[in-house]
Amino acid sequence: MQNFLFDVRLVLRQLQKSPGFAIAAVLMLAFGIGSTTAIFSMVDGILLRPLSFPHPEQLVTLGDEIHGLNWGSHAAGPVSPLDILSYTRNTTSFAALGGYQPEGLALSGTAHPVQLYGARMTPGVFAALQVTPLLGRVFTQREDVNRAQVVVLSYSLWKSRFGGDRGIVGRSIDLNRKPYTVIGVMPRNFEFPVSQGMLSRCQLWVPMSFTPDELAPEAAADWNFSMVGRLMPGVTVAQAQADADRVAAQNVRNLPASLSNFRFTAMVHPLREVTVRDAKPLLRILFLAVAIVLLIVCANLASLLLVRAVRYQRETAVRLALGASAGRLLRQVMLESVLLSLGGGVIGISLAALAVGLGRNLLPSSLPRVSSIAMNWPVAGFALALALLTGVLCGLAPSVAALRTNVNASLKEGGRSGSAGGGQSKIRSVLVVTEIAVALMLLSAAGLLLRSFARMSAVDLGFQPNHVITAHYVLSRADYGDQAKVNAFNQELLRRLTQLPGVEAAGLGEALPASDMAPFDSFVPEGYSTAQGPNPAAREFQVVGDYFRALGVPLLRGRYFTSSDDVKGALVTIVNQRLAERYWPHQDPLGKRLRVGTINMQTPWLTVVGEIGNARQGAPDSHVESQFYEPVVQYERDIGSFASAGDLNGNHEYIALRSPLPAGQVEEDLRTTVRALDPQLPLTDMATMNQVVSSSEAPRRFNTVLVSTFALAAVLLAILGIYGVIAFSVAARVQEMAIRMALGAQRTNIVRLVLKSGIKLAVIGCGFGLAGAAAASGLLRSF
Repeated sequence: MQNFLFDVRLVLRQLQKSPGFAIAAVLMLAFGIGSTTAIFSMVDGILLRPLSFPHPEQLVTLGDEIHGLNWGSHAAGPVSPLDILSYTRNTTSFAALGGYQPEGLALSGTAHPVQLYGARMTPGVFAALQVTPLLGRVFTQREDVNRAQVVVLSYSLWKSRFGGDRGIVGRSIDLNRKPYTVIGVMPRNFEFPVSQGMLSRCQLWVPMSFTPDELAPEAAADWNFSMVGRLMPGVTVAQAQADADRVAAQNVRNLPASLSNFRFTAMVHPLREVTVRDAKPLLRILFLAVAIVLLIVCANLASLLLVRAVRYQRETAVRLALGASAGRLLRQVMLESVLLSLGGGVIGISLAALAVGLGRNLLPSSLPRVSSIAMNWPVAGFALALALLTGVLCGLAPSVAALRTNVNASLKEGGRSGSAGGGQSKIRSVLVVTEIAVALMLLSAAGLLLRSFARMSAVDLGFQPNHVITAHYVLSRADYGDQAKVNAFNQELLRRLTQLPGVEAAGLGEALPASDMAPFDSFVPEGYSTAQGPNPAAREFQVVGDYFRALGVPLLRGRYFTSSDDVKGALVTIVNQRLAERYWPHQDPLGKRLRVGTINMQTPWLTVVGEIGNARQGAPDSHVESQFYEPVVQYERDIGSFASAGDLNGNHEYIALRSPLPAGQVEEDLRTTVRALDPQLPLTDMATMNQVVSSSEAPRRFNTVLVSTFALAAVLLAILGIYGVIAFSVAARVQEMAIRMALGAQRTNIVRLVLKSGIKLAVIGCGFGLAGAAAASGLLRSF
């Protein structure tokens, strides 16, 4: 121990004599370890850390894989209300099983009504999750069946809207203009449900309380719900899959005649797998990027230490001549490397903590479990272990140089005085080639992503987002309980909006382009038969007013909807170019007909009166899907006898206003107009259409910016490393160059000599780097 402490003091004195070297090495390591630790904190929070529920390995999702429709299937699998009841009653593999559906709920009765994100849930969901409320309790099966108006609040809502009042339990609040009794508050870290592969920040939960329409036989095709369950102890996912398949086959046999062409099987997946599935490709490439940066940092540090070892060859030779053992010298060299790495690791952890704290809000919404990303002991332990490993690896090259010191040659008067041997030159050359290769790989990856992002940004969206303001509202059934009242409100709102100064067009729709929110619905185009494949499906829209002009969707043939397309008018529809080309190729779609629903449903025909461009419903890089549009006022007749008696159409709408005026002015006029029409109606998601499009691009933009940042850092680090190595090589050959010039060599010859050695290394490094970039391009295709 005395010898070890002596070596530590000796190494610290040596570093103190070379502050420039020590600071450069520590800061370079801090950057490499800090960036790697920050990314690892993301990987740990999203992929590695268990879900914040007791025994999360027992939690699974249960859904239907639908073969009768061509809209594909989500990994979690959708279910219908009848499926929820059937799976809950007839499966035996689950200790608890429940269904849920996200739902917006307006909190009113206050000076500023707000729209909240909530969920309807059966009590089986809380039973499966096994999380005890912070205050009060969760709702019971009896309350669900009896349609009790009770609510459980999230911790964040309890704190933000009710000031953390512990007396909130038992009080009444107005949701959708109906009184609901607060019966519980969930803990701070409780987040549910899982929605489209990510944990949504739900603010409150109410009983599912299925309506009679949701339990009608035709509702068996209402695949808009999800399920989560907890496996019985000892039951595997495969056993639960077989159990659910048995019940799914029974559900298929019980379908009504109008839905008899549907075929589906069950899907059982671990909840954690579904939650993190979409985040895995991004995290893989980020981890690869920081690994490359760290590799370059290691190469740079190894080069610096190697240069340092060569410069101290004479001192090393003196120590060896005085009897120092090779092991003792090796330990001192390795100790210097490890101390530098630990110093860089401590600073890197601080930088990583700062980056995680500041960057958490900048992460794309597609990433799940963002709240779980934090600097904790496992992450800090990873950083320190990484620092030690880096120190050991970086100390290998100078250790070899120290062990290979030639005592006699180094001690000769007038010897080479610090010039490097062939073996050390080869080590430095390998480090330079490695740096160039890995930097080029990362730079190529960033270039591909940048080019891809540029191409995506140049894609024709199928609409004109400039000068468009959007907002969303949901009409309460308490005040708008029938279709006539909903239609009257929508028409009056449009009338007032079109009279606002500067408004060129105004329309309403159940979804906006680029939001990926428009629902799929089955339909039957004229001339279609079952021999052509599964029942077609397309994105189906209900619109009001001048929806297409407001969004700048081009009309290719025919006409837009007019005021004559009302309740009494002929049933009409507008289709996009994709649908027309797919089902009526090389034909004029005007006058063609289609029906909403399945082949076995006897729904009325709709006549195509217009063909529009392909307005992209997801991000600009998403596929263009078939779309058809209908006037809201005609929808009840569109689906004929299959319309639910209590169903309302157009009660939740997105407003689209086209105006050249400043966005802030239009937004204020919009709020004033809605407030004058209904003071208790909250407007949500108010944004320009450009912001909606930008939001859809956020995940790809995040990928591109982050990888490009690491690529730039890698190139800068590689440049520093290459410069340092070649500068030292030149310094080591000064005596040789002087002799060459004394023998008649010109300065240009000397410059050419230096450049030749650098270019040779660059060419070799670029060759390896391009080969690696070609191999890595396969991974990039997932983006």
